[in-house]
Amino acid sequence: MKKIILIAAVVLFMGLLSNTLFAQAQQKDTVKKATTTAAAADTSAKDIVTTLANVAEETTLTAAIKAANLDTELKGPGPFTVLAPNNDNFATIPKSKMDSLMKDPTKLALVVKAHIISGKYDKAAFIKALVAGKGKATLTTIDGQTLTLSVKDKKLAITDAQGTTVQVTSFDTLCTNGVIHGINGVLMAK
Repeated sequence: MKKIILIAAVVLFMGLLSNTLFAQAQQKDTVKKATTTAAAADTSAKDIVTTLANVAEETTLTAAIKAANLDTELKGPGPFTVLAPNNDNFATIPKSKMDSLMKDPTKLALVVKAHIISGKYDKAAFIKALVAGKGKATLTTIDGQTLTLSVKDKKLAITDAQGTTVQVTSFDTLCTNGVIHGINGVLMAK
């Protein structure tokens, strides 16, 4: 009897999780609309750096990738999953701190790497990881930091080791060497 209840609970959880994440992707979010519209221009044959460079809302991230000397790596074979904060998200960082980061490639690289996951995780892979982890999952960035996935307020939330939590605002901009997801904040490195 306990096994039947457990199985029913897991099936119900998977159904709710799938519906929650599906509903999140269906919301009309201005960030999603702008990113999707701008990135829709033939991204299927472009790497991550080239794709981001073609999105007007991602100029700060693109400049940070170049200033941190990560553009060559992100043009490589990957695969990578990039969590992309937009220009407005970067604008929440005090100007003096952002200017300081942009002048220090080593520190800037730590911040940028906090947004890059080793491997290709599209929306379906996120859901699979969450289901396997019974509502939580951990992924590793390219420099070994841990990011925790969960569902909060019916949206996919990603929390870094410092406790900063962002939500995914758009899913699955596919590139030749990975995938890009829009997020609504900036993750900071240790």
